[in-house]
Amino acid sequence: MPSDVDLERVRARDPSALEGFFDAFFDRTYGLIFRLTGSHATAEDLTQDTFLKIHGALDTLDPARDPWPWVATIATNVCRDHWDAASSRLHARSRSLDDDPILAAELLDGRPGPADTARTNEEATLVQEALGKVPEPARLVVLLHDWQGLRHDEIAQMTGQSHAAVRQQYHRALATLGKLLEVLKP
Repeated sequence: MPSDVDLERVRARDPSALEGFFDAFFDRTYGLIFRLTGSHATAEDLTQDTFLKIHGALDTLDPARDPWPWVATIATNVCRDHWDAASSRLHARSRSLDDDPILAAELLDGRPGPADTARTNEEATLVQEALGKVPEPARLVVLLHDWQGLRHDEIAQMTGQSHAAVRQQYHRALATLGKLLEVLKP
């Protein structure tokens, strides 16, 4: 966590401290939610919802502890609420060049060609599709560990499980992912 974020002032809802807190945790929160949902638009909406919930729950923030597990727990709960309400599932989505000007610019300015970009997108889509087929508790453990850098003991504390259970879920999820990727690979 950045040393310039004063959690006591954040907890007291000081506007400048809240701004620093938001800046410090926005990218990680958005990244976690995007990995959980597979959609940029959904991740944008749910990240906003997450920070609204964080603001409402600041009285539960413990200034003596690293706030990331607390933030990640709120974010995953927002995702669970979204899944429950919408009964949504992760789906691979194609992207139009009209909707992605950055990708369009890459195709036109000598960077990776269409075949490279298509291969990268296909691989990302396969991984996202395989992740979507891993049961939610195990998927969450993989995302928190591999994409968010949390240790198994931190994940255990966040999810209320034992350290051994989290490690077992992680290893089973990786095995499942490997099998799914073999099946999904063209």
